Amino acid sequence: MLAVASLCVLAPGLVQAQGFPDKPITFVVPFAAGSATDQLARAIGQAVSNDSKVSVVVDNKPGANSFIGAQAAAKAKPDGYTVFITTNTTQAANEHLFKKLPYDPVKDFTPLTALGRGGQIMVVHPTLPVTNVSEFIALAKAKPGQLSFGSGSSSSRVAGELFKQMTGTYILNIPYKSNPPAVTDLLGGQIDMMITDMATGLPQVKAGKLKALGVSTRQRSPLAPELPTIAEAGVTGYEMTYWFAAYAPAGTPADVTAKLSDMLVKAARSSSAAPFYQASGTEIFTSSQEELRKFQAAETVKWGKIIKGAGIAPE
Repeated sequence: MLAVASLCVLAPGLVQAQGFPDKPITFVVPFAAGSATDQLARAIGQAVSNDSKVSVVVDNKPGANSFIGAQAAAKAKPDGYTVFITTNTTQAANEHLFKKLPYDPVKDFTPLTALGRGGQIMVVHPTLPVTNVSEFIALAKAKPGQLSFGSGSSSSRVAGELFKQMTGTYILNIPYKSNPPAVTDLLGGQIDMMITDMATGLPQVKAGKLKALGVSTRQRSPLAPELPTIAEAGVTGYEMTYWFAAYAPAGTPADVTAKLSDMLVKAARSSSAAPFYQASGTEIFTSSQEELRKFQAAETVKWGKIIKGAGIAPE
């Protein structure tokens, strides 16, 4: 009788997982359309849709330092039909950048899988009279506080702040809801520089609309091998990368999150998602749920050290 009772208790969850998914899934993205995270979400969403035969809707909720998207995902019904596609910004860096968060990056979410990691590109307006990183540093030192850089994520902001700290320059930070609108202002000459994700910045460089000075990774990017790293261009030891990952709202049944994790890992490694990874220079990086949990914890410590080292005081 006890065994039968146990099966009855487990049955609803088992049925839910076995029938999952049977309706559209929503991917909440805390950044604007056109951002690297948005592009990734759409690529992964298409792969999930192809495999599961259910549609995937990408819901962009940018703004308020990515708080809006994070809160929306955290408060969503924990039934597996809302997935938070995000980055180190919401899950590892924000708690060191702000004195108080309107969400808990650990308690409010269940890890599903990592999805990728990549580097950034330093770009300036074509009219800025510099051709390399050293010349930019010299110009910034000659005009303290007169140059500006845009930031639409913690990765872009910390990249810029770390650059300032390591070069002894004073460059004004202009915050944005996401990187695409910051790039728009850079194109229009409202700001002077950005260190942004390759998916957002490199297309503008290839189109001749922005000038690239270097990449933030330890090694040169295969997408632009002619570009030096910022470290080899004069800022010894400089490195800044970012990562993507997927989460479900806390309380989502374990059997459902396990299925979601498998679906997302498969999607990230699918041929339909491959063009995004190849075009953006993003490394395919997947994990188990527990691996992501441990990775996030380690990255939170790492980002705390970087942010403190860059001299950024919590707001």
